[in-house]
Amino acid sequence: MNKKYTLALCQFSPSEDRDKSFERAARHVSRAAVSGARVVAMPEMWNCPYGSEYFPVYAEAEGGPSFAFMSGLAREHGVYLVGGSVPESAGGKLYNTSFIFGPDGGLIGKHRKVHLFDIDVAGGPSFRESDTLAPGDGVTVVDTELGKIGVAICFDVRFADMFSRMAAAGCHLAVLPAAFTLATGAAHWELLARSRALDNQFYFAACAPARSDELKFKSWAHSIIADPWGDLRAAAATEETVVFGEIDLGYMEKVRRELPVFGLK
Repeated sequence: MNKKYTLALCQFSPSEDRDKSFERAARHVSRAAVSGARVVAMPEMWNCPYGSEYFPVYAEAEGGPSFAFMSGLAREHGVYLVGGSVPESAGGKLYNTSFIFGPDGGLIGKHRKVHLFDIDVAGGPSFRESDTLAPGDGVTVVDTELGKIGVAICFDVRFADMFSRMAAAGCHLAVLPAAFTLATGAAHWELLARSRALDNQFYFAACAPARSDELKFKSWAHSIIADPWGDLRAAAATEETVVFGEIDLGYMEKVRRELPVFGLK
């Protein structure tokens, strides 16, 4: 197994025009792949604006246009693609779902957001995903030739046990498509990313939508990669960009050897 590879986070803004969202996704994933990324991640709710009023309108069943588009991107560029998340319709319910594809375009895993974003902060944001979405269940781990990768979505990050279970299952990396608000992002985004990485002595990457003046929802953005020591390896600002970071399994093993916390919990 190659102990080093490049991870890329594609930070772009969705559009009310799905074709424009597809074009932005294709452009960013292509840039990531051309630059040598083996694993590429997309943002939460990348194919529609973030908002309960949009989820039922843009929802698709597994195998729908967005699914086929992501599968094609993974196959065209020969990358592992963590397909951000999209509103998925299944069994009469809607889910916030991340589909994960292998380099041949085949589906290797999916994660339905377990912890829905139902908050009401005094003087701050109020939002109820549960008005339209149903929760998933379980921890998602996918096997790749690069090693095991965990996938969760946004509010899941506040539940540390999910990530401890990923690490216990052998993950060296957790990827989190996430759209934090300006208030929660300023307060907790970097803190949570570094904490989850440090807790489990593995790599943690959060991929956010870029901030857009055209959309009602204002994403905190700032896509980020933290390493097993809890240091930042890469971080974006608010604009559309691709964030690159080296994933080094040898470094993870060094951290775990020198500060033996992992496996002793």
